[in-house]
Amino acid sequence: MAPIHPVGFLIITKLKVYGVPVSPELKRTLDQEGILTPASFGLADWQLELVRITPQPSPEGGEVMDAVGIVTTYEGEPLPSGDIASRLGGFEDVSAMEVKGANDLELIEGLLGSKNKLHNNYQDYQEFLDNGGKIGLQHDPLLYGAYALNPFLVSVELVPMLVVLQGQVAVIKAYVGLSTEDTSGDQFKFGSLVRPGHRGIWQEPLRTGKYAINPRVYQPEIVPTAILTLNWADATSQAHNLDRQLKQIVAKSREGFVFAIDLQVQIHVPDTKAPKVISMVGTMQNLVNEVLQAAVGNHFRDKLQSMQAVQFIETRQEVQEQAFEHIRAKLDDYQVETKGVYIQDVVFPPDMVRVLTEREIARQEIETYQKQKDAQIQRIDTEQARGTADMQAQLAQSKVGVSIKQNDANARKAEADGDATYIRETGYAKGAEVEAVGMARAKAYQAQVLALGQTPTALVNAIDSLSKSGQKFVPNILVTGGGGTVEGLAAQLMGLIETKGPQDLAGVGAALKPDAASMKTGEKPPAKPAHKEEKKPEKKEPEPPLIPPAPPVPPVQPEPPQMG
Repeated sequence: MAPIHPVGFLIITKLKVYGVPVSPELKRTLDQEGILTPASFGLADWQLELVRITPQPSPEGGEVMDAVGIVTTYEGEPLPSGDIASRLGGFEDVSAMEVKGANDLELIEGLLGSKNKLHNNYQDYQEFLDNGGKIGLQHDPLLYGAYALNPFLVSVELVPMLVVLQGQVAVIKAYVGLSTEDTSGDQFKFGSLVRPGHRGIWQEPLRTGKYAINPRVYQPEIVPTAILTLNWADATSQAHNLDRQLKQIVAKSREGFVFAIDLQVQIHVPDTKAPKVISMVGTMQNLVNEVLQAAVGNHFRDKLQSMQAVQFIETRQEVQEQAFEHIRAKLDDYQVETKGVYIQDVVFPPDMVRVLTEREIARQEIETYQKQKDAQIQRIDTEQARGTADMQAQLAQSKVGVSIKQNDANARKAEADGDATYIRETGYAKGAEVEAVGMARAKAYQAQVLALGQTPTALVNAIDSLSKSGQKFVPNILVTGGGGTVEGLAAQLMGLIETKGPQDLAGVGAALKPDAASMKTGEKPPAKPAHKEEKKPEKKEPEPPLIPPAPPVPPVQPEPPQMG
């Protein structure tokens, strides 16, 4: 260990100061108090300890939070005009990377890389100065570790490390770097977007991870990229605190009824559009309080004032859909997606609640009576169905009987049609026959007239017709006499002989012969009891056949020879 001159240097420890002070103030303090302490130099005891950077307890309690050390130096050349923090070498390395065509992610990695190794994390202050270190706020923070830093040259402030959780991005607002070069385009009128390494809002956000950046020169704005639920109610979301200032929407209907509406709106900010959203509204809290609060609250107030209270209740779903379209159109201007608008609850005034309750009770009674009516109608239908089921056997039998009758009727109709066809065809045949016979006879008569003459032909045909008719011109029995009783009796006997024959006259003779005893006594013979005629059974004429037989066709006489 090299010796230290006691006049040229003072060694300050917690317990004692080593060396000979030359400052009149320190000599006076030493003469008065007899000892020099860290307080004599304006230092506290903790400033003489090692600077330890470790995780710090969260202000809200619970889990600890990651931390970094923000460094401020008290010696060196002043900062260039316009700069608020010192970065060794400035941002010339960023310009060189841009010339080489580095993308945004590569630029971010270069900016987050620390140059503290050039001066042993500010512990070698002379190296810090030799590498271009300037007085004031430093760009590169200190990470976890213990550092022996000169409290007269360096101070360290512990701040939380930037932690970007799942479902979030961090939009960086840079206050140091190269000059602003807008990359948003001419159509974007809400500020400037720049590449990482330039002053302005970075066009590329930081995604899930932990980042050791100096919040004094880079201000992160955490933007939720998951679906964000905002409540216009007394309750607030557990996932965030953005809706802490949102209250129930109070509106008045056309009749003057005052409503209190609990509303829920779901929005989504795409991670690629998060920088533009922050450029337009500044913070997510501004988006909720300034944009959404006005769009949602004014829409429902205007809508309810144009409607009756009952109409609002009956068309609640339609009002909700209209609100969704209205809010979506408003948020589209800010490149924020609307995922849903939901009316959670509506707090009605007491008078209106009473009217609605009475109306609902009446409606329920109507439905009850209707259900009872439907039950009675169903009962009637059931009884009819049961009766129909009980009569199925008879119904089936009657259907079979109807089918049989229909079949019989069809058979009779077919039979009648056959008879009619037979009679019609037979008539046509007979007519043809008569026509043919008549024509033949006419030709024969014409030939006879030509041969015999008209009168002889008529006489011949008349005699021929009488001979064929079977009529008798002379009586079979002729009895002549004086016209007495004997002639009449003789005529009757001759008739019996002709009709019955001689063998049947024996009974007649016995009937006419008188009894011998009666002839002797002169008495008439007793009359025989009347013979009871047995009734002969009537002969049933056979039913004519369905198709009567065809009558015999008379033979056709040959034509007489024509007389020359």
